[in-house]
Amino acid sequence: MKGKKLALYALASIPLVMTLGNSMLIPILPIMEEEIGITSFQSSLIITIYSIVAIILIPIAGYLSDKIGRKKVIIPSLIITAVGGILSAFAAWKMEDPYFMIMIGRFLQGIGAAGAFPVVLPTVGDMFEDEEDVSAGLGLIETSNTFGKVLSPIIGALLAVIIWFLPFVFIPIFCAISILLVLFLVKPPKEKNEEKKTFRMFLHGVKQAFADNGKWLITIFIIGCLNMFILFGFLFHFSTVLEDKFDMKGAWKGLILAIPLLLLCIASFAAGKKIGKNKVAMKWTIFAGNLIAAVGLFFVKEDSSMVILTVFLSIAGLGIGLSLPALDALITEGLKKEVRGTITSLYSSMRFLGVAAGPPIVAIMMDKSSGILYWLLAGLSIIAFLIALFLIKPKQDEKPESITS
Repeated sequence: MKGKKLALYALASIPLVMTLGNSMLIPILPIMEEEIGITSFQSSLIITIYSIVAIILIPIAGYLSDKIGRKKVIIPSLIITAVGGILSAFAAWKMEDPYFMIMIGRFLQGIGAAGAFPVVLPTVGDMFEDEEDVSAGLGLIETSNTFGKVLSPIIGALLAVIIWFLPFVFIPIFCAISILLVLFLVKPPKEKNEEKKTFRMFLHGVKQAFADNGKWLITIFIIGCLNMFILFGFLFHFSTVLEDKFDMKGAWKGLILAIPLLLLCIASFAAGKKIGKNKVAMKWTIFAGNLIAAVGLFFVKEDSSMVILTVFLSIAGLGIGLSLPALDALITEGLKKEVRGTITSLYSSMRFLGVAAGPPIVAIMMDKSSGILYWLLAGLSIIAFLIALFLIKPKQDEKPESITS
């Protein structure tokens, strides 16, 4: 990893920026509802539209990154994200009814997100030959992602105290910093003199990857989706409850929202460091993480105090934090470089699907059947640890291609 740390830190800025650009809005959604006169469901769509666009475009970005190079996809994507932030900020500042234009801005941010964070995972895989270096690098990337989630509610709440739409203003600023870091610190790997693959050959490679590894790949896709659905579902609910039930606003609300995410961040960093290239350890880390999340979520009750709610959601955050870097490592390390960008981008699409579905479904349940909300989330965590237990079957010291189907 020597000599590549600066490049790795530059790449780590991308998930940090992307997470800030999305999760930073969660604590201001209730404020936005009051300021522009929208419902809780409409405010949840501000998160969802970003993710839906990303879901659709991530596989295309993955293919392009395999075809023309990672850096050539990442930098334009960050520029598009910045433009989306500028448009949303301008609409909120100048328009009497800005909701539609804010959604357009978020649509553009979703396009940018598709080619930014998902392409980082295969880029790290390209940078290192040693699997332990890849695992450590991916652990840093996931930690940066989760650290962004820790900072997001605090920064979002603090900025909103000044002007409610200020979080939109800071999105292009964060993007500009990341663009400069990637531009000057990340060097594309030297291309080997290999025959250029046609799209048909590439497609055959993807089909072959699924034919050889379909069961465990789909298993990881499902667990990644469930983890993000649970995380963004309970964050949306927690943000609303803190404001409506406990009257927590501004910086204090941001700090309390950050507690479960801080546990998630610490767990991600520790898991990324610990698992190395041990595929068996990856499986049991995913299993244990989802089991811990299920336990934390199961004990949340509708009448829980703020302290109890924070404690159990922190336990759930810790569990999800263990699961995510192990999923990243397992799916990245054993894929051939030619299809790595596309397969990992499909995995990222499934994660974004969870992000997109969580807030609106939780918003509907809050109105209709809030009493069973956390039983549902606990049940999904149970499904995740059961499929990890029975469908991920690694053989020690072998690449994931050898995971038994």
